[in-house]
Amino acid sequence: MKLFVLLGSLNAFLSVALGAFGAHYLKTKIPDKIDVFQTGVHYHMIHAVALLVIAVLYEKLGNQSMVNASGWAIFIGIILFSGSLYALSLTGLKIFGPITPLGGLSFLVGWILLALAAIKS
Repeated sequence: MKLFVLLGSLNAFLSVALGAFGAHYLKTKIPDKIDVFQTGVHYHMIHAVALLVIAVLYEKLGNQSMVNASGWAIFIGIILFSGSLYALSLTGLKIFGPITPLGGLSFLVGWILLALAAIKS
């Protein structure tokens, strides 16, 4: 599915760019929060690659609605999980903290949906 190739590619690009930004600029600006930022980058990249895998599996697994839902859940997880960690580390606003587990839950839902699509294929 072209959309998940596009989303995966753009998110992988963004993950690399943000990782470099964190390593070369933020490390000295937010030394006490750089680990939070880097956790966001790490999960961002893993799940960007997952979107690419989902695009490849879309036709192969047969249960396209479940594979599609898996991709959207993972994309939402990137936004909520990594996005909240980026915002938390850059702003220090604690309001972003409770959003992170929702992103993690979205990742879990995405992975379970992909597993169920494989089982049902």
